[in-house]
Amino acid sequence: MNSRSLLRSSVSRRLLRPVADLIDQRIERQVRSTVRRTGAQAAPARPDTEQLVRDVEQLRRRQLTFELLVGPHGRGVSRMVGEASLEHLYTEVAAMSGDRDAAERNVASAFRLLVALESLGVGRIAGGTMNICGKLGTIPLLDPPNDEILEIGTLYGMFSAGLVRMMERDGRSPNLTIVDPFAGVQLQPGTDERQDPTGTPVDEHAVRTNLGLAGPAGAAARIRQGFSEDPETRAAVSDRSYGVIVVDGDHSAKGVAQDLEWAEEIAAPGAIVVLDDYGDPSWPGIKEALDDHLKGDTRFAYLGKAARSAYLRAS
Repeated sequence: MNSRSLLRSSVSRRLLRPVADLIDQRIERQVRSTVRRTGAQAAPARPDTEQLVRDVEQLRRRQLTFELLVGPHGRGVSRMVGEASLEHLYTEVAAMSGDRDAAERNVASAFRLLVALESLGVGRIAGGTMNICGKLGTIPLLDPPNDEILEIGTLYGMFSAGLVRMMERDGRSPNLTIVDPFAGVQLQPGTDERQDPTGTPVDEHAVRTNLGLAGPAGAAARIRQGFSEDPETRAAVSDRSYGVIVVDGDHSAKGVAQDLEWAEEIAAPGAIVVLDDYGDPSWPGIKEALDDHLKGDTRFAYLGKAARSAYLRAS
């Protein structure tokens, strides 16, 4: 990587942000000092300089207000959107749906919904902004064969609430089932069990609170506490064929492989299966499991990828 690319990288921007803030502060002090000197030495003071100071202060207040809404405070991850990332997501969603206008419309709606849910709900939606908006925007456009939805791994239930609302906006009548252990914290093999950045316990009460934001369909959701590989858990929710299956549970290669094998059994013909965090370098087992699964005897065909989620269709 050359020096120019290095300076433009996201890592460099994060590292240099404190330096940039310090420079901004020094510039502002100099402007204020100039205003004071101008006021003391000149009569009358220069109105253009005073206006500059007022404009700078107003911009800073607006930036602070905006960052409180979509910044990382209280959720651990920023919801700021970059133009290049957004354009890339539009292209990926359009490639799978075949409709660029619909892709842009749904992704934009998904972003507004994401901010609204995290503002009103408890906890957060796990994952990056583009990945969440990609899933919420893409699933309805792929025209699932029925409105039965299964989410394996929900954290706070906020993504499911968003998906219910996006499906309803498309004229669907979603019927939601959730499977999650509700262990009080987010569980993943190889990671430390620590409190969520929001401070909210991961439990069924939080999920029910958030599902209520989606109206009657969210409130009527069926929730099964347990691990997706447990026979009792599977038996309790394998009473129907699902038109949408979101796999976002155990991120290990073994756990993903087990969830895909189960999805083969319960996916309706034409069902959409979404595999979260596919291609994420933090979770290499997800890509490994799906790639291996698709090499064998499977009902699933790979449709494509949007952000860090893979999309499959059952035969």
